[in-house]
Amino acid sequence: MLRQQALERGQQMIVVGELINASRKAVGAAIEAQDAGYILQVARDQMEAGADYIDVNAGIFVDKEGDYAEWMVRLIQENTDAVCSLDSPDPEVLTQALRVHQGTAMINSISLEKERYDAIIPIVAGTGLKVIGLCMSDEGMPVTKEDRLKIADKLINGLVKNNVKLENIFIDPLVQPVATDQSYGAEFLNAIEGIMTGYPGIHTICGLSNISHGLPNRKLLNMSFAIMAVAKGLDGLIINPLDRQIMAGLTAAETLAGRDEYCEKYLSAFRAGRFEL
Repeated sequence: MLRQQALERGQQMIVVGELINASRKAVGAAIEAQDAGYILQVARDQMEAGADYIDVNAGIFVDKEGDYAEWMVRLIQENTDAVCSLDSPDPEVLTQALRVHQGTAMINSISLEKERYDAIIPIVAGTGLKVIGLCMSDEGMPVTKEDRLKIADKLINGLVKNNVKLENIFIDPLVQPVATDQSYGAEFLNAIEGIMTGYPGIHTICGLSNISHGLPNRKLLNMSFAIMAVAKGLDGLIINPLDRQIMAGLTAAETLAGRDEYCEKYLSAFRAGRFEL
């Protein structure tokens, strides 16, 4: 699998395509109807746009989540060279999906919440699986950089002690709406910098949409925030890769941050017409 080999070699920004999520009305309907053509098209579109992992989420189907997740993983991988991000807090769902997944999947996600932590650790321990670690504990959502770093430290050390390699860990410090508190954006960005400098070899990842919640022109805020996060060291994003503006912005941000040797990725994107927005 060429895509799997590229991921194993490592690269700068890891993009997880977020669109196959049952909470999206059209996707949920397609999953329930077993509409293979629709699901495959969404997967292929995201891959062609630059996604490294295809997130697979069937979470709204409580009684059938495992069966639907397994169906989607099998369908996508039999027809593409995609690697999947298995998006569920349920260990039984993850185990069922992993039975059919080819290559090294990403687990989305573990946290420091005791019930979730105890359920997911046996699945990832001693494996080569990638795992997203949410900076959340039983005490709730972190607010400050310091809160996030404390949780991140416990998550990282716990995973490493369970034989998860540092380079397979993606810490998500959790984005919160800047409309709720003006400090939330800065605290998140500072946490990214603290994690990336404090734990060499670790990765950081996040979803963007919460930062702009409740505000107009959300795409502008999301893209600006992503670019600022790249400057702090962020190297993973869970996004809609079909958004050409944000993908172009990320390419430019990585080049300006010194993460694009000889500007090769920037020039390749230019030649491919990805900057024609």
